[in-house]
Amino acid sequence: MTKKNTIDLEMMRHSFSHVMAAAVLKLWPDVKFAIGPAIDNGFYYDFDFGDKKIGEDDLVKIEKEMEKIIKADLKFERSEIKIDEALAKEKKSGQVYKEELILDLVKEGEKNVSYYKLGDFEDLCRGPHVALSGELPVGSFKLTKIAGAYWRGDEKNKMLTRIYGVAFATKKELEDYLQMLEEAEKRDHRKLGKELDLFCFSELVGPGLPLYTPKGMAIIDELKKHIEQVCRNYGFEKVMTPHFAKIDLYETSGHAKKFGDELFHVYSDKGHKFVMKPVQCPHQTQIYASKIRSYRDLPIRYMESERQYRAEKSGEVGGLSRVYAITVEDGHTFCRPDQVKDEIIGMVNIIKDFYSALGLWGNHWVSLSVRDYDHPEKYIGESADWDLCEKMLQEVSDEMGLKAKRCEGEAALYGPKLDFMFRDAIGKEIQIPTVQVDFATPKKFNLHYTDKDGVEKSPVMVHRAILGSYERFLALLIEHFAGAFPVWLSPVQVKLIAVSEKHNDFVQKLADEFKKENIRVELDISDETVGNKIRKAVAEKVPYMLVIGDKEASSDKLVVRDRGSKDTREINKEEFFIEIKDKIVKKE
Repeated sequence: MTKKNTIDLEMMRHSFSHVMAAAVLKLWPDVKFAIGPAIDNGFYYDFDFGDKKIGEDDLVKIEKEMEKIIKADLKFERSEIKIDEALAKEKKSGQVYKEELILDLVKEGEKNVSYYKLGDFEDLCRGPHVALSGELPVGSFKLTKIAGAYWRGDEKNKMLTRIYGVAFATKKELEDYLQMLEEAEKRDHRKLGKELDLFCFSELVGPGLPLYTPKGMAIIDELKKHIEQVCRNYGFEKVMTPHFAKIDLYETSGHAKKFGDELFHVYSDKGHKFVMKPVQCPHQTQIYASKIRSYRDLPIRYMESERQYRAEKSGEVGGLSRVYAITVEDGHTFCRPDQVKDEIIGMVNIIKDFYSALGLWGNHWVSLSVRDYDHPEKYIGESADWDLCEKMLQEVSDEMGLKAKRCEGEAALYGPKLDFMFRDAIGKEIQIPTVQVDFATPKKFNLHYTDKDGVEKSPVMVHRAILGSYERFLALLIEHFAGAFPVWLSPVQVKLIAVSEKHNDFVQKLADEFKKENIRVELDISDETVGNKIRKAVAEKVPYMLVIGDKEASSDKLVVRDRGSKDTREINKEEFFIEIKDKIVKKE
């Protein structure tokens, strides 16, 4: 899409928000208006309906009124008045939110403000808008949901009613987007996680603290084994650090200031004062610092999968995407400056190996996240070190064909980074893997190694996360595969269904053989009809299902039904074991 088309689309969406506000005014004349911007894929408007309750059923009524306004081909009439006149105007009309916005403009020194009139609705607005409401395509918008939103995003302010809509240039684009939303709803990890019995939450434990079932842990364990094996191939060794530390550790690293009120503090009656770790890096610096290091010892590579804790706002916590306890797969290399580039290349190769096994490599782009050059105070470290780090990351991008896009202001506290953005099966973008170069942290902790000339020097710290947090990654996998995990990740790889009670012993014996082959198997010997058992197995999305009755129990072959197929196939038991284990090894 060209720049002009992008601007036009944004203007169109902004105009839709005003049409929606005009429709709301027709239906609820006493409504108070807040703000109504264009956003990605659409628009919203925040309203104060007073004591009136607005529900999802009202969206259809608003849409119909919007269509009338569009068909009436009303003019968007712009006017400009002095700011004190505008203030008096909003005071008289009782539009308190517009009044507050104008007071802010007074503080900024504005002399005039603009309004746009559409029929009976007139709104304080900079614009721009389309010339006539009839220019808006009727079939290319839809109101999607109602949500609560604090005025100006401040929890101390009143909760307003936010109505969201989506809008596109054509009806076809809208239909495609709505279909994508429908597919996303089917794949929602919160819904599938419950249906597939992967994780749960408890009011007694608290929100933002997921509990993993045996099936959920089967996936996490497989991910841990895989990522640890890939990282061992590149020289990483496992370490383990405590879940909390003295605040001094994070004050030294700079994380106490960075996270501020997001830190969880732990106290005891015995005078203990600790902070739950928001990140793993500072702990691992202390393992490095525990003994004298020589240049010959470097690089030293640590990896760790442990919990971190962030005191997120309660309203932002939901599902596995935002939690208080985050299980992070984390790694750090301590190396000499001349080794940094090779370490970055190795880490990029780890990311490539890991995501290739999931079929995600290639469906991604890379960000070279650098400083906000206008605000150096947001970062720690020396400017010369930052220059060198950014130069090395650019060279790695060029040499490895990453085609990284330079994104200013997206760097970490201590250094620039390469961020990898992947698209899942429905096109949703998510950033997980990252490689970050850090000259500052080792200096802050006074870390050294003795160089070959006998002089003490500071190592460079290269941070990397491959799958990031297991919580967010599990959410990604559930939604990407829609719960139909590849064989190696499936919590249950083979489902055995007994036709009747007399087949239970045979099924149990067969299950024991699968277990000896390290294949995850589950039995259904419940007192239900075979049809119900099969429907449950299909809903559970197991890769292989075996229904065992008299014929199957007396045969020297297995009768297998593959996921997604209604047909069955016969195969020798040993060949079936080999087939499954081959898929596990190949990560299929």
